[in-house]
Amino acid sequence: MSTQEEILAKLPEAFDKARASGDLLFFPSSVHTHKEHDVEFQIRLCPALQNKPRLPTPDFSEDAPAAKEQEKKRHDPFAPPYVPNLYLGEVRDEAEGNEYVILFNKYSVVPHHILMVTKDFQSQTSPLMPPDLVQAYLFLVAAKKAGRRFFAFYNCGDLSGASQPHKHLQLIPIEDDGPPVEKLARAAKVEHEERPFALSQLPYANHVRRLPSSLASASPAELEPALAHAFLELLDLAISTVRHDGTYPPGPPSYNVVLTLEHVHVVPRRRETHTLARTGEPLSVNALGFAGMLLVKSESELEAVREEGVGTILRGVGLESVHDVQVDEHKAADESL
Repeated sequence: MSTQEEILAKLPEAFDKARASGDLLFFPSSVHTHKEHDVEFQIRLCPALQNKPRLPTPDFSEDAPAAKEQEKKRHDPFAPPYVPNLYLGEVRDEAEGNEYVILFNKYSVVPHHILMVTKDFQSQTSPLMPPDLVQAYLFLVAAKKAGRRFFAFYNCGDLSGASQPHKHLQLIPIEDDGPPVEKLARAAKVEHEERPFALSQLPYANHVRRLPSSLASASPAELEPALAHAFLELLDLAISTVRHDGTYPPGPPSYNVVLTLEHVHVVPRRRETHTLARTGEPLSVNALGFAGMLLVKSESELEAVREEGVGTILRGVGLESVHDVQVDEHKAADESL
């Protein structure tokens, strides 16, 4: 087993080696900023992605074959034998015994984009468990100690933008002090820091929980209850938001998770793609979009996103906020006790 520190330390050399071997495909891109709703959204233009092989979308519908059966019918890139140049090591949650394989993202737009994959097959429709959260958070802590900034994200369910049915979190480095939406969360004035809140400037349902400022120096045993409690509170709110939407598609709710050193964000989803008004083409959105980072494949797509507005696109694949209703429900529940 490796530590998070050991894996992060080998990223620069290992990335160059994997790219030189052809096992990792790196797609150059340019970043364009677009300010809306008090967020400096980053729109990454990557024309080379038009040549990326298209992966079949996992089938998570109610009558679909079990995820394990689907895996038998097609190759699981997250199962052994691993491509040696993409394999970075394994980490283990000592409290629960869960093991994770750390792999490079084979199709990288950002250098050092890594995947934290459950060693035993688990479904991408399953919620994050305490060991998932702890081990991902330890990567963020290790990155900070090494003078870098990473954040983690998770796409859960068939409407979330997930591309593989084998459960995996993704960790991505960022040059700035966190993803764009995190800056909005950091600036939010929160009356009760131990309670979830919403970023009211954003035009879609979002649920955020501020983590204790001392958490980055906590032991794994202290991390687990703090992270698990925060995530479960937000997941309950996301499911509540779905229940308030009478037109939500049948099946388990889909949602995106963004994890930083300071906050957990959960955003419920109702569509995987948004049809751009200008081009009529679908734009796929995953958790990165709700972190404030969208990906487009052409100049025309970039202009279409700017013209329509990032907020409109994210609202199109998200849900209407019912945060005020949920606050009133919470107060009523408190008063009845």
